[in-house]
Amino acid sequence: MRRSMLGRMAVAACSFSLLAAFAPAAGATTVHADGDLGHGRTYNRVGYFTQWGVYGRDFQVKNLETSGTAAKLTHINYAFGNIGADGKCFTGNVPGEADAWADYARPLDAAGSVDGAADTRDQPLAGNFNQLRELKAKHPVLKAQISLGGWSWSTYFSDAARTPASREALVRSCIDLYIKGNLPQDGTRGGAGAAAGLFDGIDLDWEWPGSAGDTDTTHRPEDKRNFAALVREFRTQLDAYGRTQKKKYQLTAFVPTAPAKIDAGFDVPRIMRDLDFVTLQGYDFHVSGEKTTAQQSALYARGDFSVDGTVDAWLRRGAPAGKLVMGMPFYGQGWTGVSGGGDGMGRPATGPAPATWSAGYEDYKALKALAGSGAYTLHRDRRAGSAWLFDGATLWTYDDPQVLRTKSAYIRERGLGGAMFWSLDGDTADGELITAVDRGLRGR
Repeated sequence: MRRSMLGRMAVAACSFSLLAAFAPAAGATTVHADGDLGHGRTYNRVGYFTQWGVYGRDFQVKNLETSGTAAKLTHINYAFGNIGADGKCFTGNVPGEADAWADYARPLDAAGSVDGAADTRDQPLAGNFNQLRELKAKHPVLKAQISLGGWSWSTYFSDAARTPASREALVRSCIDLYIKGNLPQDGTRGGAGAAAGLFDGIDLDWEWPGSAGDTDTTHRPEDKRNFAALVREFRTQLDAYGRTQKKKYQLTAFVPTAPAKIDAGFDVPRIMRDLDFVTLQGYDFHVSGEKTTAQQSALYARGDFSVDGTVDAWLRRGAPAGKLVMGMPFYGQGWTGVSGGGDGMGRPATGPAPATWSAGYEDYKALKALAGSGAYTLHRDRRAGSAWLFDGATLWTYDDPQVLRTKSAYIRERGLGGAMFWSLDGDTADGELITAVDRGLRGR
């Protein structure tokens, strides 16, 4: 599986002064650990936890506690849940398609557990799911959501959304599996209600309705209408089940930057009525597969892709500012074989830069080490709100704490709904990036 990637985008940024980018919003109030701003307002702080990060990266749910990250989040989105060819949510041990071992079967010892107690052989819920349950017990305001799809697992969304009957069946299966927690039996793990009460909502990560995504992902012109109907079906069924539990389940979606993709797949006024909020793709504006170096996540960019342009694109189409949550990368995009001198930006490159896990993609914690190695020069475009490293041949564009503080001030100024992070395993062991955003949202 891969993280979310996007097609090429074209968004014109509207101009704001540098002072405006850093200025606190008028009347802004303190952000508390539970997201409360006072006066009935909240900032959502949404972090994606990757199912596969527990392997090579050895990033466990417990790291969210030891780093202090959990106390600074309002939501954890678990990436990802999959939809099968039959149009229903499923899990199991299917290489490349589902990983029940990581989700709820893998035992953790006392040292790896949030609560300090080893999993037993016969408990029905173990793995990441049980650790999330333990984390929520320590942080009662923290919500967990299952995120469905992603770049690699959006394959059958279009098929499942085509008819009223197929939409009803998809939503029912997802609620049964994740909200009611009826997991497939896997030895002593799983069973009816094994994960009941764990997930507080569902995040839709269909990439992309109405336009191209991964090579095997189907898309159709009618996806725009069908996505809106699917959102309505999720809202209806979640609300109906919530009434039986005396609980309000949340419904969110990850949405694109490119105006063409927005218009192809998203009836903005209609879906925003049913969604609690959307998380905006605020990264991968340019990617390392391109032939020329470029910024991947700038706040402002004249005539190019930018966070500000993304926000304005959604506002112009009728989205309420308070339901727009800005996506922030905890990783960088990199190129090698960069020629032409200067600071390296906007120069030809021979290909993606070598990296730890995937060529052209590197976690922030590794880029921080590069920045401190003395081999790279750190460059900033303070007006654009972007940063990059360049050693004369290799360039990495990424967000560091200074950039994220600028973006946090922008969230406050524009009255947006908060910040989202892809993905939590890219941060440092002491949560340097999440701390920068937390302080920025507090106006510090």
